[in-house]
Amino acid sequence: MAKFNKNDYQIRFDFNNMMADYIGAEQGFKESDVSAVLPQAKAAFESVKQQGGAGWQGWLDLPFDQDEIVEDILATAKGIRKNFKTFVVLGIGGSALGPIAVFQALRHLHYNELSPKLRKGPKFYVEDNVDPERMSALLDVIDLKTTCFNVITKSGATSETMSQYLVITDQLKKALGADYASHVIATTDREKGNLIKLAKKEGFKTFYINSGVGGRFSELSPVGLLPAAVLGIDVKKMLSGARDMVKKGFKSANPYHNMPLMAATLQFIAMQKGKNVSVMMPYADSLKYVADWYCQLWGESLGKSVDKSGKEVYAGQTPVKALGVTDQHSQIQLYTEGPFDKVITLIAVDAFRKEVMIPEGLPEFPDVNFLCGNTMGTLLNTERKATEYALAKKHRLNRTITLPEVNEYTIGQLLMMFMMECAFTGAMLNIDTYNQPGVEEGKNATYAMFGRKGYEAKKAELDSAKAKSAKYIL
Repeated sequence: MAKFNKNDYQIRFDFNNMMADYIGAEQGFKESDVSAVLPQAKAAFESVKQQGGAGWQGWLDLPFDQDEIVEDILATAKGIRKNFKTFVVLGIGGSALGPIAVFQALRHLHYNELSPKLRKGPKFYVEDNVDPERMSALLDVIDLKTTCFNVITKSGATSETMSQYLVITDQLKKALGADYASHVIATTDREKGNLIKLAKKEGFKTFYINSGVGGRFSELSPVGLLPAAVLGIDVKKMLSGARDMVKKGFKSANPYHNMPLMAATLQFIAMQKGKNVSVMMPYADSLKYVADWYCQLWGESLGKSVDKSGKEVYAGQTPVKALGVTDQHSQIQLYTEGPFDKVITLIAVDAFRKEVMIPEGLPEFPDVNFLCGNTMGTLLNTERKATEYALAKKHRLNRTITLPEVNEYTIGQLLMMFMMECAFTGAMLNIDTYNQPGVEEGKNATYAMFGRKGYEAKKAELDSAKAKSAKYIL
């Protein structure tokens, strides 16, 4: 096997089709548009860089300071692979979306259906909702005696995850008795919250989430690294890719020499011009759930009603997920001929890890036969290029991120690139990128409806809300 050379796997960012020279002056950006916001871009660069891994930017340190943690993760993962046939993540939000995205990207697309010999690891499930039918379905297909559960919640009070915990541990105790604790791993805060208390009391193996790492920025922490390692994914190589992206992202305050900063600058200009939808469209099934992960990162981080000074700004872009070429047959019609309110990000892959030849056949049908002798990868990438052309022809803002191949190193780069782009964009918008008051309001209302102690005032507020009218219910 040839030695892995990082220089062969650097991701690329093509923003030609964001510029007026390529999609026209009415919708495209001029270099003068970039120059006009350089002060904000440079200030954002300096702010994010100076804060480094402090405060809620602890995620920036993750590629650099986890050597001992990674060794513990690898040893724990080895034991899980040896002793369990199924590994289940209980979590929601970033605790689920990150592990799902990396699993889809770096393992066989029908991993759970492979034979144990080919799979070479436990079956993998992520339970990220509280739909009762879903939990019942999981219990129908797993054997509790051969299943390890990774409960992930930093606060230890996440209603969805802790309800899952209660259901699963009740079932485990009935099936295994006192030995149930060996089937549970907790990933949580080191000091605060319910789960760390339970872990210490019950003797669960525990991994910790840095206090400066929020859920949507946590994939490169034990939240994502343990599930990945259990699946046989090279987490050291993922962290290496992320580490190299951080170094690139802090090398220059000039957006033309800084991929995540230029990506952020262009999105900032787009928002100023009313482009308030961000479509993420990978052209690879392996990257399908990267779009889901991105939607949380972008929406929860940038959707804010006020800026840091308290001024009402109603900032943000609505993230939308799409999949090429699947959504060329559903969404592209809107993107090419609908409102001029979108930035479309295409994710390309130069070389697929597997290839399938389209065999010769159907010579009597020229409108089909022209495909013969090509590969499916060639067809996929040709359709992506055709979509890029069609969007540009219709003066639609689009940009392309290209991975030479989908592997641990390029995925590490990609995730870190998006996180840094998000941090720079939030700084340019002068918002708090890391809070989530809109999420908290819904959580608090839920607590009040269940009569949770301490939420009496919220319950009174809900009770005093105007009753719905039967007139508007059909």
